[in-house]
Amino acid sequence: MFRQDRSSSVAAKRLVSAVVIVSALPLTCACSPKLGPDENSTALAVLESKTDQASPRDRCFLYAELVSEMTEVARKQLSAGDSGRALESLRLVRRYANKTLQDVADDSRKLKGAELLMRHTSFRLEDMLHQASYDDRHDVEETLKELHSVQTQLIMQVFKK
Repeated sequence: MFRQDRSSSVAAKRLVSAVVIVSALPLTCACSPKLGPDENSTALAVLESKTDQASPRDRCFLYAELVSEMTEVARKQLSAGDSGRALESLRLVRRYANKTLQDVADDSRKLKGAELLMRHTSFRLEDMLHQASYDDRHDVEETLKELHSVQTQLIMQVFKK
C-alpha cells in the first residue's frame, strides 16, 4: 500500500477544511431565516453574550460572526430608510471588528474561517456603499476601511502560523 507522509496528509486536511468553509458560507447566508426586529436583536444579544463568555481561542471567529450579523442588520436598516439606526449598527460593526483582533493568538481556532467571513462581509459592505445615500456613504466607507484593515491583519496571522 502507498503511504502518505504526515505533512501532506495535514495539508490535504487543511485544504478540504478551507473548501468546506468557502462553500458553506453562501449557504449559511442564503438559508438563514429572516428574523424580525425583535427576534434579530434577541439573536444578536445571545450571540454577543456567547462571545463574551467564550474562551479566548474561540472569540475571534465569534466576533467575526457578530460583525457579519450586524452588517446584515445595518443593510436592512439602510434599505428601510432608517439611517440613524443603521449608522449606530455600523459603529457596532467597527467595535466588534476591533474586538476580533484583541484575542487573536497563535492557537486561535477557526482563524481562516474568521478571515473568510470578514472578506464576505466586506463584499456585502461594498454593495451597501453603492446603494447608500450620499449622507450615509461616509460611515459605510469608514466601516469598510476598518474591515479591510482587520481582514489584512487576520490574513497575516493565518500566514504567520
